[in-house]
Amino acid sequence: MGTPLVTGRGVNLYAFWGDKITEAINEAIEQQGCSVLVNLASSEYIKSIRLDRLKATVVTPQFKDEKNGRYKTISFFAKKARGMMAAYLIKNQIESPQDLTGFRAAGYRFSEEESAENAPVFLRDEVVRARKLG
Repeated sequence: MGTPLVTGRGVNLYAFWGDKITEAINEAIEQQGCSVLVNLASSEYIKSIRLDRLKATVVTPQFKDEKNGRYKTISFFAKKARGMMAAYLIKNQIESPQDLTGFRAAGYRFSEEESAENAPVFLRDEVVRARKLG
């Protein structure tokens, strides 16, 4: 998205797309009659959407892995976890943000202590990750 692309609409893809992606998402939100959008996009791609202009509450799950005794977002694992979350949403026909807390895949578990409003956090311990990978 940050790739230089000089056009009459800007200098990169963010400028090129402008509000078009946000408008398309708002149309889909209106057509489906929903009030919540679960954001599973990477931090790079979510920048192409003007979150302040969305006509829905945006819930952004975060996935953190333990490394050296501390939990942090590791992009490689977070990307896989976002895909697993998308499958979970579809398979279980999740309709409420509260139902996200039931997500359990590849050793991730919901952490109420780490979570904030509209930002549920899912943690995975280093030992569990090693078992899942090995």
